[in-house]
Amino acid sequence: MKIAIFGANGPTGRILTAQALDAGHVVTAVTRRPQDFPLRAPALSVVGADVYNSAEVDAIVAGQDAVLSTLGVPYSRRPINVYSAGTGNIMRAMDRHGVRRLVCVSSSAADTTAGPHGGFFFDKVLQPLVTSLLGRTLYADMRRMEAAVAASDLEWTIMRPSGLFETESVTDYKVAVDYLNGTFTSRADLADSMLRQLTSDEFVRKALAVATFAHKPSLIQLLAREASSKKAAPDRVPEAKSS
Repeated sequence: MKIAIFGANGPTGRILTAQALDAGHVVTAVTRRPQDFPLRAPALSVVGADVYNSAEVDAIVAGQDAVLSTLGVPYSRRPINVYSAGTGNIMRAMDRHGVRRLVCVSSSAADTTAGPHGGFFFDKVLQPLVTSLLGRTLYADMRRMEAAVAASDLEWTIMRPSGLFETESVTDYKVAVDYLNGTFTSRADLADSMLRQLTSDEFVRKALAVATFAHKPSLIQLLAREASSKKAAPDRVPEAKSS
């Protein structure tokens, strides 16, 4: 299958690209800094593009069988619109070129009405701090993206991980429609669950929670990683820009 991966040079995007190549897909990895992309393979094309540029997005989407998006930005007090504006450009290009399958990453924190995820401290202290203060503008834009994707007639699946972290390989993770009582998601598991959507219609037009239970990091490790994310994300797109 020919697939385009937007946000390919991020932590999840790199894992997703490697897994897609291992699975035999022909991959177009999309990043603003193609010279920094670490992977090379005969079935891989690395393309420099800005997701805010509709013409560049259009040229990439043409001829693909599916589009996967791992777009992301750090928390910010400033307005964020990469999820809604960038995914909007992707969806319009898909409509123009008749590409039907879209799998995009959101977050379990985008739905504050979902059930508990990690006990009293996590649910009553940490998650409200993140969603209402540190990540307020980010999760607001994720919700705008989710609403736009859900209103489209594409064959979409929205992935909702929690507390992303790294494992050496894919684990025996779990998925469920809308919600899972899980605090963390391995990036390898998220990538694997995204690729599985390309060969199944079970979760078409559904939001899909994905969570890892075999391993988990400490909350201190996750917070430290978030605090340093602005310095360590070479591919992350600008936080706000007119579309």
